[in-house]
Amino acid sequence: MENYCLTAPRYEEMGYRRCGASGLLLPEVSLGFWHNFGSDDDYDVCKAIVHYAFDHGVTYFDLANNYGPPYGSAEETFGRIYTESLRSHRDELIIASKAGHDMWPGPYGEWSSRKNLMASLDQSLRRMKLDYVDIFYSHRPDFQTPLEETMEALVDIVRQGKALYVGISKYPAEMTARAYDYLTLRHVRCLVYQGRYNMINREPETDILPQCKERGVGYVAFSPLAQGLLTDRYLNGVPEGSRMTKSRFLRPEALTDELLLKLRRLNEMAARRGQTLAEMALAWCLRRPEVTSVIVGASSVAQLAKNLEARKNTTFTPNEEATILALLRFDDLLPPP
Repeated sequence: MENYCLTAPRYEEMGYRRCGASGLLLPEVSLGFWHNFGSDDDYDVCKAIVHYAFDHGVTYFDLANNYGPPYGSAEETFGRIYTESLRSHRDELIIASKAGHDMWPGPYGEWSSRKNLMASLDQSLRRMKLDYVDIFYSHRPDFQTPLEETMEALVDIVRQGKALYVGISKYPAEMTARAYDYLTLRHVRCLVYQGRYNMINREPETDILPQCKERGVGYVAFSPLAQGLLTDRYLNGVPEGSRMTKSRFLRPEALTDELLLKLRRLNEMAARRGQTLAEMALAWCLRRPEVTSVIVGASSVAQLAKNLEARKNTTFTPNEEATILALLRFDDLLPPP
């Protein structure tokens, strides 16, 4: 039984952007479930974060089959929250999931065969207590499975009514172009490309973002805070218990003395703009018209509330932009595999 009542005029507090050339609007800031929503996390905190997000106009919730830990548990957490308090708001939500990374043992538990994608989505729907997802992504490129097999599975998933839209994530530009062509010819256009983009990793500006603009595909940015590097958390070194001490994706050796000095200079710039470093980093992504939404994680309501402030100032002066471009290079932080 639902016990949730809206506590804010949510749609007035959020900006929405059209996703490429589609009719779908996405919130400028979306909530991701990669971290902080596993079975070991406090369920009441998880629910409070989701409620706060929806109360403040966040309508897009980004999941994947193997988010947790353990794998699948983030979708189970979402399914419990959805069943308890969001089911009556289903038509106001954009719920996304993905498949392609390691999920279960054996030869069919990862990558992008038809077998894996179909089975993964069926499992995700059961965990989330849903009849369909709004967006289903191929989570990563698979250089062994024929691209046509993967794209055909996405087409059939839409035609079976299990997803309204499909997207791809982390594909290289040449494979992306082929995927777009295949889907377009079958009248199931790729709605969205999801990729890593932040002030440190600006590689999408060279190929993927222009490609999205040309093909009418929306771009959703994940890791806009470089997994926490672009916040004030590491400005004085690596605190005990931080993600950098526990994650295999963000290691202490990434925080070099040179990078730390640059982050402190950026933090000073953010203060002059009336923002935190995290807010400025999110605003940096949103300054690009090709970016439909940025995905943020949150371990508390307070953290999410601060991140939502970013959309209030996404304009950078030429001097600010030049300073950021000069300070940070692509190779300051190598992206995780």
